[in-house]
Amino acid sequence: MKIVIKTKNIELNQALTDYVEEKIGSLERFVEDFNEEFDEFFGKGKSKMEMWVEIGKETRHHIKGDVYRAEAQTRLPGKSIRSVATSHDLRVAIDEVKDEMQRELKKYKGKIVAQAKRGARIRKKLTNLNPFARFRRNKGERLRE
Repeated sequence: MKIVIKTKNIELNQALTDYVEEKIGSLERFVEDFNEEFDEFFGKGKSKMEMWVEIGKETRHHIKGDVYRAEAQTRLPGKSIRSVATSHDLRVAIDEVKDEMQRELKKYKGKIVAQAKRGARIRKKLTNLNPFARFRRNKGERLRE
């Protein structure tokens, strides 16, 4: 997964980059099963999942103390998922964003799986066999009806 990190009013250091990549990178496992759909959506050879993360300090206008903001966004086939969180600690804000993105990705995955199962059920219903068809195990041996 490709993670693009943007900062606002703070400096991006290696420890912060590693923390964001660890937390947000763990979300990739929720969409691993949709590789063929991603090939059609993103094109072959491109990154399967791309996440844009913006972290920073809010302006001090009308707010006392340091208030940090974290925002994450990703595009998937048929849906764009975005989450925003604010907190007095930057790491807590990043954790809240990760939790919200995780909930949304699970919901998206559930819908995709349900849609595939529904399509399979419909195809199975449409496949009709002749009522006079006979099924045999061995030569001459008939199944009980």
